[in-house]
Amino acid sequence: MTITTTDPTIAVISDQPGGSEAGAGATPVLSEELARGLVAQAKAEGTALTGPGGMLGKLTKMVLETALEAELTAHLGYEAHDPAGRNGGNSRNGSRTRTVLTEIGPVEIDVPRDRDGSFTRRSSPSGSAASTGSRTSWSRWSPGG
Repeated sequence: MTITTTDPTIAVISDQPGGSEAGAGATPVLSEELARGLVAQAKAEGTALTGPGGMLGKLTKMVLETALEAELTAHLGYEAHDPAGRNGGNSRNGSRTRTVLTEIGPVEIDVPRDRDGSFTRRSSPSGSAASTGSRTSWSRWSPGG
């Protein structure tokens, strides 16, 4: 499976070798080389691949939080810390910690908020799985902050 994108905020997951469903001009996001590098780094640091504090949990956290931040940026129309967002009505308003239950175990993520509460996350919609065949339970958010 290859994950490809032409837009940094949208990923297309293809089950076809080389990501042929993603269309022409798509840039691979994940590759075997990247995976080998991550495994080698985890091994060198003595980090387990799975389990509490494991590389897969950390990677899942990073990917989900990055996707949520990109969605909030698109919703607000400006990057974090950009002066264009000052006194513009709606703005970033911190984040809340939530626990997402996944196949690899619970993963705590920081979900960003906007001041007027109009931001609706798409990467982790409440009450549905993130993607077909996923065992990620987005409807099981635990109150964490």
